[in-house]
Amino acid sequence: MTTYFSKEVREGLAAAHRKALKRRNRLRVQAGEEIFPVVRLKDDGFVVAAEGVPKLRGRVDLFDGTRHLWNCLIVAAEEEGGEMIYEFKRQTPTTSGPALDFARDDTAPAGYLTRSPEA
Repeated sequence: MTTYFSKEVREGLAAAHRKALKRRNRLRVQAGEEIFPVVRLKDDGFVVAAEGVPKLRGRVDLFDGTRHLWNCLIVAAEEEGGEMIYEFKRQTPTTSGPALDFARDDTAPAGYLTRSPEA
């Protein structure tokens, strides 16, 4: 059995679906000083809502809440169904510490204990 929904009902369902995705999702993309919510993440890119988002291109940062995930180089791929799809040209994971310019020994101690002043 097939069910036919009117155009208004389909648009309302699509809007409710987009709103629910925005509420659940903590992913966001930052381009310069502007921040845009990410609707979903794909293997080769990400998707944002097309309305209110300029055509992004170049270097952006991808965040999950406050956690910085990747530095990305992106291009706008296509607009489809009210969503803008971007593809990664480069996707570099960020690290929590500074970059090391030497190889760290696996058996090195994690830290040193200091002497107490009373000893």
